[in-house]
Amino acid sequence: MELLKYYTLKGKIEVLTGLHIGAGSEIIEIGGMDNPVIKHPITKEPYIPGSSLKGKIRALLEWYEGKVNDKGDVHSCDKTENAKNCHICRIFGVSASEKLEIPTRVIFRDCFLNEEWKKKIFERELELVEEKRENTINRISSVANPRSMERVPPGAIFDFELNYRIFNTKIDNENFDNGKIDEEFFSTLLTGLKLLEMDYLGGSGTRGYGKIKFIKELMLDKGDGPKDILDDFDKIKLNKNIEEKKS
Repeated sequence: MELLKYYTLKGKIEVLTGLHIGAGSEIIEIGGMDNPVIKHPITKEPYIPGSSLKGKIRALLEWYEGKVNDKGDVHSCDKTENAKNCHICRIFGVSASEKLEIPTRVIFRDCFLNEEWKKKIFERELELVEEKRENTINRISSVANPRSMERVPPGAIFDFELNYRIFNTKIDNENFDNGKIDEEFFSTLLTGLKLLEMDYLGGSGTRGYGKIKFIKELMLDKGDGPKDILDDFDKIKLNKNIEEKKS
């Protein structure tokens, strides 16, 4: 196996509804927010961890490709030969404990707030996060149990970047694919990004949180210079033909 090249995909993510990617309860301070969003330890600004993007997109693609078992386990093929032809295992990799010879193809970078957007917010003396108050209601007593959630507000823009590795993979004892399989599987990764737009990122998505969209230029560089693929990305269709699926 030989590493041939990298694809680089860069763009911007716009938050359409409040985004909550939790920081974990261990960092809560006395008098602080009950449910804070994750923030950079130095700048104290919210960001989107690459792990959140990778985990969510992988999960969505597992559902989309019918790879979720009855236990809801993370999908992993049991043999190297099966994994080589599996979109999920080949793109996202497998656990080291599986001992399969499948290097991860996609690398998601942490997404930080766009500098132009931050400048506009600071000029208007606004905050980078918002506090949203919610209630759970006891079904019998009707007593409200208030709680507060910290969110990145709608309109926030994050810079997005991923890298995708193209390997020259052995097909049989004598032949290699010259990277063709990885190149073909890249379209599945783009489908995963489109699924993310249709679903949600972070927590509380079924209550309206976490709707995002890829905006402006979505620049793909395959090694021959960046090209804007946003128009083609927006045309990706997700609804499957039921009759084709039956056959």
